[in-house]
Amino acid sequence: MWNKILGLDRRWIFLLTAVCIILPFILPMGLPMQVSPPVQNLYDKIDAIPPNGPALVLDFNCDASTLPELGPMAIAILQQCFKKNIKVILMGLSMPGVGIAQAMLEEVKVKFPDKQNGIDYVLMPYVVGFGIVVLRMGEDIHKTFETDYYGTPLDSLPMMQGIHNYDQIALVVCLTGSVTPWIAFANTRYGQEIGLGVTAVMAPEAYPYLQTNQVVGMIGGLKGAAEYETLLNKNLGFEGRKTACIGMDSQSIVHIVMILFIILGNIAYFATKKRVSNT
Repeated sequence: MWNKILGLDRRWIFLLTAVCIILPFILPMGLPMQVSPPVQNLYDKIDAIPPNGPALVLDFNCDASTLPELGPMAIAILQQCFKKNIKVILMGLSMPGVGIAQAMLEEVKVKFPDKQNGIDYVLMPYVVGFGIVVLRMGEDIHKTFETDYYGTPLDSLPMMQGIHNYDQIALVVCLTGSVTPWIAFANTRYGQEIGLGVTAVMAPEAYPYLQTNQVVGMIGGLKGAAEYETLLNKNLGFEGRKTACIGMDSQSIVHIVMILFIILGNIAYFATKKRVSNT
């Protein structure tokens, strides 16, 4: 038996791995998820924003390659805001980010058809400048973005009539796979509270900002997104397919299978080695 295990065609291992990856997307398992403090802190911070009060800025400083991790975060945060009647300003410091923001918005709006542009949310156009845009928003958002993404003057949008700078912004949440100017410029210069949603590879670089309280909370990678979906489902009822949770189910099963193969392989190796030495 051990010889057969050692001689197992690797294509069977690849096939089993593929089945373990695909199966949770067809039959979600809902494995338990323990929520980490950074994710809980960000959720609580958004949850504490009063309905129809100060707005939340959701910045998509990212591109399409980061969507598997950042996309579920965006959908969960938008659902939380819409359920709590929190005003949202969507924008993108990166050029692809504005298009991604629009796609995420349209996906969530299907479940919240009563939300209206200019009243419950505003989508800003792309403006060149990166850090300069962040600084100018601290002085006057209306001069930074003269119109919204659809070409409507900001002064004519009911939601933006009472929002002029960071004094009317409760929280900025930046979804990014790279560096962000929000901490250096908005937090340091204006004292604006910042939350982060980052890819897993960027999470270690962001933890020092949590320790210095420059960031109030953080969602890290697909696991962080699954934790946020779990919180939203528990407290507000998540609308739709919990993509991050399903992805974590898939990862967890594959990891277990790989560990079992490693254990079996080592047992088979030592069992056959002992038999050879005895003969």
